[in-house]
Amino acid sequence: MSIKSDRWIKKMALAHGMIDPFEEEQIRQGVVSYGLSSYGYDLRISNHFKVFHPPLETVLDPKNVPTEYFKEIMDDVCVIPPNSLVLGRTLERFKIPRNILTLCVGKSTYARCGIMVNVTPFEPEWEGYPTLQITNISGLPVKIYANEGIAQIIFFQSDEECLVSYQDKKGKYQNQAKEITLPRI
Repeated sequence: MSIKSDRWIKKMALAHGMIDPFEEEQIRQGVVSYGLSSYGYDLRISNHFKVFHPPLETVLDPKNVPTEYFKEIMDDVCVIPPNSLVLGRTLERFKIPRNILTLCVGKSTYARCGIMVNVTPFEPEWEGYPTLQITNISGLPVKIYANEGIAQIIFFQSDEECLVSYQDKKGKYQNQAKEITLPRI
């Protein structure tokens, strides 16, 4: 298993549509950075958010999350309430090769304000627009900015292809569209 460099990421994005749209260099001036970095890609959050607003005393069941627990917002800024979460999706669509696994980690600019980004690995042959879970663990409201960096994806290449890819097993989150995807069973 090896971590892939910016040269490999650029080649795969341009020749094979692995990241679309693809920013060939890191954009940093006046924004939370996004685009190609040395050993990863800083992805952006879109302007479509679902802010978590369940009734008080609710027990959340991952097998049955009512859509009315989320307030939908389309804006350039999303304010995440203290000790709460927001679902969002990336601007970029990903198409992961069969011998690649990715990990996604939050950006330090947001982490230093109490924001944590959680997304499961993009498995081999997964494709779509990732839904991100963004949590504010601070005691204060925190702004996040649409169309700017929110997390970095790191690509790991295996020495051999997997026996069963996400596409082979017809994963339930395969080909996620531009809508934010709530939990599925």
